[in-house]
Amino acid sequence: MIAKSKPKTSWFTVLLIIAAVVLWAYNQSRAPEEAQRRAPAPRPSTDAPAKPATRTTAFETHQGCTLVEARGNDGDSFVVKLPDGKKAEFRLYFVDAPESAFKTYSGGDTNHRRIHDQAADLGGITPQQAVEIGKKAKAFTSGVLASRPFDLHTCWDSPFNDNRFHAFVEIRQNGKSRWLHEVLVEKGLVRIHTKGADLPDGTRSAKHKTRLQELQANAKKSAAGAWGL
Repeated sequence: MIAKSKPKTSWFTVLLIIAAVVLWAYNQSRAPEEAQRRAPAPRPSTDAPAKPATRTTAFETHQGCTLVEARGNDGDSFVVKLPDGKKAEFRLYFVDAPESAFKTYSGGDTNHRRIHDQAADLGGITPQQAVEIGKKAKAFTSGVLASRPFDLHTCWDSPFNDNRFHAFVEIRQNGKSRWLHEVLVEKGLVRIHTKGADLPDGTRSAKHKTRLQELQANAKKSAAGAWGL
């Protein structure tokens, strides 16, 4: 029997194999570059510690403030020393404490009309009784702020363009953090009056005013402060 000869591989087939090998090698060399180009940009690391916040919503927050003795300090306004040493006078949002004294200013103006309005809003007490409530509000605010450092939140807006700035003040009461203006309402030492604002924790102004009105209703029921006269 005659053995069959093996078919010879054509040059064309060899060239195809070589071309395929060259193309595969080229693609392999391009793979890392393509992967790097298509990979998403690296995200910042979230492991780094966050810096302490200096603002809450629109407010600038100052922790560890102290009260400064000043002649003009009152139940709802007072001079504060900030942690950086700066001193400024602040006025509480939402509330107005009665004047703590009858005053006559240069030019003949007085605060008597204001005291009359404050007395009317505090249940129709007399102007003299309103001033006594003003003294109690001043004593309470001065006492609680002088007793320990407190936190203050401000947008540095001046209600009367007189270098007095609106603020929310946090105090500690019975081991809890409280807003000073809320406590004053509870004690019947202020009327709900003047400018309000959304709170630093995001609570809307209208919602918070409703809460203050509820606190005031409770103060009336318990005859607290002005509501007991």
